[in-house]
Amino acid sequence: MLKKKKLRKRLLVVLIAAFIVMNTVAFFHAYKFTHFSQDVIKTKTREKLSTADKLKTLFLGVNNPRPENKTKPGRYFTTIELQSNKKISCWYIPADSTGYGNSIAKGTVVLFHGYSGGKALMQDNAAEFLRMGYNTVLVDFMGSGGSEGNQTTIGYKEAEEVKTVFDYLAAKREKNIYLFGSSMGAVAILKAVEDYQLSAKGMIIECPFGSMYQTVCARFSIMHVPSFPMAALLVFWGGAQNGFWAFGHNPTEYAKKVKCSTLLMYGEQDKNVSRGETDEIYTNLAGPKKLKIFKFTGHENFLAKNHDEWLKVCQIF
Repeated sequence: MLKKKKLRKRLLVVLIAAFIVMNTVAFFHAYKFTHFSQDVIKTKTREKLSTADKLKTLFLGVNNPRPENKTKPGRYFTTIELQSNKKISCWYIPADSTGYGNSIAKGTVVLFHGYSGGKALMQDNAAEFLRMGYNTVLVDFMGSGGSEGNQTTIGYKEAEEVKTVFDYLAAKREKNIYLFGSSMGAVAILKAVEDYQLSAKGMIIECPFGSMYQTVCARFSIMHVPSFPMAALLVFWGGAQNGFWAFGHNPTEYAKKVKCSTLLMYGEQDKNVSRGETDEIYTNLAGPKKLKIFKFTGHENFLAKNHDEWLKVCQIF
């Protein structure tokens, strides 16, 4: 009887210790994932890490340098700074390359980047929309490029920044506002429509995830590591550290409020987002819609990988 009590006590101590360790690890990983660092070098791939560095990364998480814009548009543009939940920096590139007026433009396309990206990465996409006759606005989310802060919430709080840019253009009497977003940018757009009922003329969204929990689980799957229970702990701490309930961050549900014409794109070899998530988002879109699946393509730049196909399907505007 005494031995059983001692065994139960030891087991309880082990379980409590394991719980504390797992939550500590999840806390650090969640913080590193949602906060960029100004003066760090990105953590090397696992193959290049020493044993000590691997242990450090395992417990403290991966370093993510603050994204920078290393190039600028090669044509006339102006920089716009807007006050949202953070001060955000945008590039406005008019369809009229001289910069004098935009009377020839068909409308304005606003482009939002993905996780750990910046507006400079949207320049190739913007160039195609400019050729189609649209003004473009390229946006740095908070924590990236010329915008304020070092934080990212994977599309949750970024939704307010989508609204800020939309309202700015609407105040300028732009009636034909189109929204383009890749990955996290697509998620932010969907949430902005859910939260603020934005009346965009049309949307193009590339590879949004179905829910915060699903996208975290996908990262464990890519590393061939069981997702339970660490995925749930990461989602919990990521939301707690950034002031929101991350388990409720579900683009699948946001899609139900989208009533404008929407083009949803997906790469059939995407390991970060499943086809099931994509199909569910597509089913829930309430307005006119089209789904484009790119073969032999993962979670990457669809324009760079499938230029002609991308260009053809984007002519829906």
